[in-house]
Amino acid sequence: MAGLLETVDSRTQLAGKNRLELLLFRFADKQRYGINVFKVREILKCPPLSHLPGSHPVVRGVANVRGKSISILDLARATGLQALENLEQAYVIITEYNGRTQGFLVSAVEHIVNLNWERIHPPPGASGRHNYLTAVTNVNGALVEIIDVEKVLNEVSPVAEQLSEATLDAALRQQASCFKVLIVDDSCVARRQVSRCLQAIGVQVLACNDGGQALGMLNTMLAEGKQPPKELLMMICDIEMPEMDGYTLTAQVRANAQLASLHIVLHTSLSGAFNEAMVKKVGADQFLAKFRPDELAGLVTARIRQFALDTPLGEASQPCSNI
Repeated sequence: MAGLLETVDSRTQLAGKNRLELLLFRFADKQRYGINVFKVREILKCPPLSHLPGSHPVVRGVANVRGKSISILDLARATGLQALENLEQAYVIITEYNGRTQGFLVSAVEHIVNLNWERIHPPPGASGRHNYLTAVTNVNGALVEIIDVEKVLNEVSPVAEQLSEATLDAALRQQASCFKVLIVDDSCVARRQVSRCLQAIGVQVLACNDGGQALGMLNTMLAEGKQPPKELLMMICDIEMPEMDGYTLTAQVRANAQLASLHIVLHTSLSGAFNEAMVKKVGADQFLAKFRPDELAGLVTARIRQFALDTPLGEASQPCSNI
């Protein structure tokens, strides 16, 4: 199984080309699921698990992996399916999300597929608000479901969403109310987290579910005679999204002279070192790892203070007139 990931490093050239690679896996049934290869650190047969008293029911135990204790989550049970039973035959996918390492218990790991993000679609509307899917695709005539892992992790171990008091300045809140921020993220949990953070600061929030939808909104603003770089304080954009990823959205914005100066922050659960290099490649202004509310608030408030310097003389004195 280690050989399955031997060439992951060579695949980094896919980023920025609206492409991704999915590792396909199964639970006890025949349904296929997928996870972005860049989230995967290792795949191994399920090691011995030590029970952790008082842990969440989804956490099947703790494993010692290369000298590090890692929580092992039953991803099937987390999404409302039957818990896996035959652990001796199961596999664990070691992943990194938002700077945290954990293992996902699965029945079988298949292979890696190379896809265009245009082939990745939002889940059907009839699936309801409480499903655990962030996207679906089709591989060789079979449906592949992509689980909203951020939602699962937030239910098992919620991250703090409140801002520290030091970031909530009354005078800045009044100034912030003049500004709009566009959030682009396919995860309902991530959109909610970022929205609450921004609303606590006082800025107005616009939200889109993927890069294509966001680009459509920006082009509609242009068609209406508006200037998005002046009307929006910034765009905070996830990287992994169906239809159009954050790298491609950034490149499309930078390629349009009327949008090119829009301030773009790539906000992602993917590990940081690779993405910091990609930020420069596609032309984003900043990179921020999910989800760190005080860091996000600090970035937004700094941009509010900087906005007057970025806005042409005569416009900066009355930012509310631009919103």
